[in-house]
Formats: sequence, C-alpha cells, structure tokens
Amino acid sequence: MSDRITDWATDLMDTLGAPGAGAAIALENLFPPLPSEVILPLAGFAAARGEMNLYAALLWTTAGSVVGALALYWVGALLGRDRTVALAARLPLVKASDVERTERWFARHGTKAVFFGRMVPIFRSMISVPAGVERMPVARFLGLTTLGSLIWNCVFVLAGHQLGDNWEEVTGYVSVYSKVVVAGAVLAVLVFVAVRVVSPGRGKRRG
Repeated sequence: MSDRITDWATDLMDTLGAPGAGAAIALENLFPPLPSEVILPLAGFAAARGEMNLYAALLWTTAGSVVGALALYWVGALLGRDRTVALAARLPLVKASDVERTERWFARHGTKAVFFGRMVPIFRSMISVPAGVERMPVARFLGLTTLGSLIWNCVFVLAGHQLGDNWEEVTGYVSVYSKVVVAGAVLAVLVFVAVRVVSPGRGKRRG
C-alpha cells in the first residue's frame, strides 16, 4: 500500500511539481488513509534533487492542507448541530448529552484543539468537522489551521530534504507515533463503552 501511494505521489509531483505535492496533501486531508508522513518527506526529497523549489514545496503543501481542512469545515457546517445530535441519538451507547458535553468542551478548548490537532495523525483531518459544526469563525479557523499545518509540513518536508535518499526513515518514526495515538483513541473508546454499559440510559436533549 505504501509503495503504491509513493508511486502515485511521485507521478503527481513529476507531472505538476510543487502544486502536485499540494494537491496530494489536499486529498490526504479528505482521505486520511493517504499518509502525509509519506507525501511530505517525498516532497522534501524531490526538492533536494532539484525537482522543485523547497520553499514552493512548503507553500503548496501548506496551501493543500488548508484547502482540504476548509472542505471538511464546510461539511461540518452544512451538517450542523441538529443533524449531529440526531445522528448521535441513533448510535448505540451514545447519549445526546455527550454531544452537548462535547460542545461545551469545544467552546472552551476549540482554539487549542484545531491548532494542535493539525499535528496529530488521523485527528488532523477530523478536527475540521467539529470546528464547522460549532461554526468557529472562518478567519480564526484558517489562521489556526495554516499555522498548525505549516509547522507539521515544515518538519516533514525539511526532514525529507535533509535525509535525501533515506527520506523513508521518517515514516518509521511517525508510524510509532501514529500507533500510540491510535492506541490511545481505542482505549478511550473502550472506556466510553464500558461506562455506558455499566450506566445505560439516554441523556436528555436540549429543547
């Protein structure tokens, strides 16, 4: 799978240059199985070989991140709170009050969640949806997303640039990081389910 993604991203960059790297990252935001930890170092490696300008690679990949995140933001905005609550009410072991609790949490920590979420595998795409549901001001969302994405992209593009032919070493380190994140998420879900099984019932929805 990784080899196919590498070949696809390489072909895209060979054809379009730095804008191709940006397009790949935009798609990565919409389809998380496309890993940025492969695409970004590869862009850095291409820059090291002189196939694209390093600053252009950073600019276009960050622009791609923002475009992809903004698309998911509008998905959340179109979904809206009422539909989110309705969907949650149909899920097993989920209370409508959980949505309200999430809303309160996002109201307090949404700024940090969007900024730091851009640097967490898997969640870097997903965080845009609740930002849209909660209608975070677009200007604030774009600013936080741009800054968080720029930091994430710089780390991986520059790593690929410095490692050259050994750019794939970056993916090994990120794979460990991703597994830790996923394990933490799975543990949180298991705890959530356990609590719901022990104390079943539906929460009340706000009128």
